[in-house]
Amino acid sequence: MSPLRIVLIGYGPVGARFVEELLPAVRGGAVALTVVAGEPVEAYNRVLVAEYAVGNADLDAMLVGDRETAEAAGAAILLGVRATRIDRGAHLVHLSTGEALPYDRLVLATGSRANVPTLDGVERPRRDLADLERHPDRLVARDDDLPAGVTALRDLDDAERVLAAVRGRRRIVVLGAGVLGLELALAAAHAGAQVCVVHHGPHPMPRNLDRGGGHVLRSALRRTGITVIAHSRAEAIGFRTDADGTRRFDMLVTADGKQVRGDLLVLSCGVSPRNELATLAGLRTAVGVVVGPDLRSWSDPDVFAIGDCAQVVERTDETAGRRILPGAPSGLIGPGWRQAEHLAARFAAEAAEPAIGSTVAPLPPERDAIVMLKAEHVDVVAVGDVSADPWDDDALSPRRRVAQWADPEHLRYVKMVTEDGILTGFASVGMPRTAAELTLLFERRAELPADRSLLLRFDGPDDDPSANADAFAPEATVCWCNGVTVGRIHESAACGNTTVECVGRDTRAGTGCGGCRGRIAEVLARAAEADGAPSLTA
Repeated sequence: MSPLRIVLIGYGPVGARFVEELLPAVRGGAVALTVVAGEPVEAYNRVLVAEYAVGNADLDAMLVGDRETAEAAGAAILLGVRATRIDRGAHLVHLSTGEALPYDRLVLATGSRANVPTLDGVERPRRDLADLERHPDRLVARDDDLPAGVTALRDLDDAERVLAAVRGRRRIVVLGAGVLGLELALAAAHAGAQVCVVHHGPHPMPRNLDRGGGHVLRSALRRTGITVIAHSRAEAIGFRTDADGTRRFDMLVTADGKQVRGDLLVLSCGVSPRNELATLAGLRTAVGVVVGPDLRSWSDPDVFAIGDCAQVVERTDETAGRRILPGAPSGLIGPGWRQAEHLAARFAAEAAEPAIGSTVAPLPPERDAIVMLKAEHVDVVAVGDVSADPWDDDALSPRRRVAQWADPEHLRYVKMVTEDGILTGFASVGMPRTAAELTLLFERRAELPADRSLLLRFDGPDDDPSANADAFAPEATVCWCNGVTVGRIHESAACGNTTVECVGRDTRAGTGCGGCRGRIAEVLARAAEADGAPSLTA
């Protein structure tokens, strides 16, 4: 029987996980896998690009792919090669080299690109079908061309531009106050750069935090030395001309007349899926490439999508007739990894026995994702809808209860939202241990104690972490991106993996969003103390 020919377009963290999970089938000869990587480097974790941009991480620590192992198993990894067109009728993927790859199954893991807002002075090309057909070489699998002194933060080239500004102690203007923009701002400020954050919302992280949490976070940012300009919609960019004649960013001009000067403008205004290949191929797209819960395209049974480019929508008579579809790609690494693992298992089963592969259950729906702001001295964790207030009308939501506690002077804030006592959402600023306990309760769909104030004790001065056995129980999850438990970390430590980096290489814990690295260090420290051995968690 001929091997199942699979072509994967995209070699980021999600694509690399798909390759890793499929290797046993490749090694056994059941699958012939070709990866069209696009970038000329090994797959790396883009979530950590901000750390790389301020010199806190090197490329080796960011790598998530293993090209040598994949090629030794029989896979073909085409670094620096772009897919330019998909011929669905002929089952071919055309490449930038002029070659064409045949496939039985095509997987799109093309990820996303940084949004470029509408600003006078910055070109913002359209990517509708007509423009893609007119300018495929310029628009397909290409990032937008930005003026000198303006960058996004999606790849290593972007990070190098930011790193030069940080090392030169230059003034960096960050446009946008989402998680990634704030992580960069805090890391750059800690590294010695002058940083100003400009955003048009009422407070930072408006998608994740309510007003109270957002204002406490804003105070925390300002205490770190970051200038925060809220309620200011960016309108234009002003330029200066360098001695060599280069036209370079000089200032950001807002609609209310502010002129924010800087040396580098970093755009952190969200992302959009890279779905231009799918659009040109006639696949159904909305925000992303539209796939069902089985990750199969609505338009072609031999095309699948995973990760940031995949918009999962169940196809029904009602949704099939809608022009605008609900939802959007998750944009988070954990769900993307689970999609990659699920699809690889499906293909491995199909290659071994086609009838079995067609009956693999769909991927279960994701719960609300836990969002963590990872920065030194600023701790933010949020999940679910926290827009409700304690004084809202109970008649509208009779089973909902809201508990809220704030200490703005000391930059602490917690809000907990429950339905019938079950935690459905929370926001925590400056309360890391309370946030860890709430995360466990949310994960387990557990009831909160009747006296919510009991949860505040975890960040109190008299709290004894060793008494909180539940947070360190073997079955407690530490890494939500990869589903790694306390028990698994203990097993890894017992095998000699006594640092966070070693545990990450062994178990994958901490290699996703990185928000759990502090908890991994705590687990290792407790394990070392129990053994009477020195702690090596640095």
